[in-house]
Amino acid sequence: MTAPVTLLIAALGGEGGGVLADWIIAAATARDYPVQSTSVPGVAQRTGATNYYVEILPVPRAELGGREPVFSLVPYPGDVDIVAASELVEAGRMLQGGYVHPRKTVLVASTHREYAVAEKSAMGDGRYESQRVTDAAAALAREAILFDMSALAARHRTVINTVLFGAMAGSGALPFDRQACEEAIRQSGKAVEASLAGFAAGYARARGETLDEAAGPAPSAADMPARVAALPRALREVAATGAALAADYQSRAYADLYLDRVEQVLQSEQAYGDAGLEVSRETARYLALWMSYEDVIRVADLKTRRERLARVRREVGAGQGEPLHLTEFLKPGLDEACSVLPAGLAGWLRRRLGRRLGKGGVGLHVRTSTVGGFALLCLLRGLRRWRPRTERYAREQAMIERWLQAVRALLPGSPRAALELALCGNLVKGYGETSERGHRNLAAILDDAGRAGASEGLAERIAAARRAALADPQGQALARALDLPAPPLVEQPLRFVRKPAAS
Repeated sequence: MTAPVTLLIAALGGEGGGVLADWIIAAATARDYPVQSTSVPGVAQRTGATNYYVEILPVPRAELGGREPVFSLVPYPGDVDIVAASELVEAGRMLQGGYVHPRKTVLVASTHREYAVAEKSAMGDGRYESQRVTDAAAALAREAILFDMSALAARHRTVINTVLFGAMAGSGALPFDRQACEEAIRQSGKAVEASLAGFAAGYARARGETLDEAAGPAPSAADMPARVAALPRALREVAATGAALAADYQSRAYADLYLDRVEQVLQSEQAYGDAGLEVSRETARYLALWMSYEDVIRVADLKTRRERLARVRREVGAGQGEPLHLTEFLKPGLDEACSVLPAGLAGWLRRRLGRRLGKGGVGLHVRTSTVGGFALLCLLRGLRRWRPRTERYAREQAMIERWLQAVRALLPGSPRAALELALCGNLVKGYGETSERGHRNLAAILDDAGRAGASEGLAERIAAARRAALADPQGQALARALDLPAPPLVEQPLRFVRKPAAS
């Protein structure tokens, strides 16, 4: 007796998981195979995640003698033939659920990452370890087909579901051939050529065939600005990325300021450090992120970019010419308002309104899809030329210079301590209270390093302080690491929620 072929697809919102399930159903129906599909939507951690479960009996109805198979509505752990995931942690979720069996299941998944809220909101590097998922996939699946489908989809200007469909077909585990899959795509009538190109790329990659559209070579020194090309090879890539980010954030002159600072650290390290230039590389990395700090101007700039609006339309599935209503949920506070004012005016405003308004913000719902809402964000975006005269800019640049000077000062006596201090650039990020906390923590570490000088054990002390600052937003752990008085505990509001009445 022929058993049904079972497929479980895990996809994030906007990645075409439902369309992929429809293609599979269409291909099975064209072969006159009985087929059934169910879907279970998930929570919106990363634009939502939905599981699609498909069962196909690979026997034409004409051979069933009028009988109809009874399919299951849900997948059972250890009893799924094909598990497909559009993102690596989604594949990990399927592995954790026990749906992948070493004697039965073919796992097809993309290795790129769409970071969850918990990963993004971590004070340090909160990313999950991708290698653990790939190792588990290799150990638990009968066959694991893993590659970056997002990059392949972008190369063909299509959605990731087309590449995933091609990889599933290329695995040989589907109960129909490539022709049936391509015909299902054609019958859908939507972006057919791009979808077929993505399908072909995924199919070839799954079968281990050489792709004609292989990624181009890494940028050569000739493709980089002259100042970046003149840097040592170990520093070029991160410096090129940092300079491009600084120019996009502010101006070409701002990018030159970034390179000036990188070159100053490089000269000090070449004189006193090692040939690996690790201090310069890590300084350049975190300097670029710090110099492109988030403020109201930057948020407005990013929210009004053409590519961002196009991405939103693509993710929600809005067709060409179809109206789209887009609302931005903003909550600017006094700090955000003062950050775009001159230092004197910002200080006066904080003294007048700080106690009255506190740390809270004002909730705003700005309709970017309307002329008024879009014009408001464009007005804020236009303040970019004004940014160098703002209070926030002066404060950030002063702290950056203090950090860089401390890194350079430690290089002659303790290159390891200089490296640890360079890594402390990761403490300053975000805006509002998050940014203020990062500044306080870094200032405390700089003060401690200045008192200790290039003493023995300084590198370990700075590293321990950095880890403590990233682990505890209250600052208690950092105070213990630096032998400082414990800061006062920050009040946390108590929220009481009424228990719903029993029905």
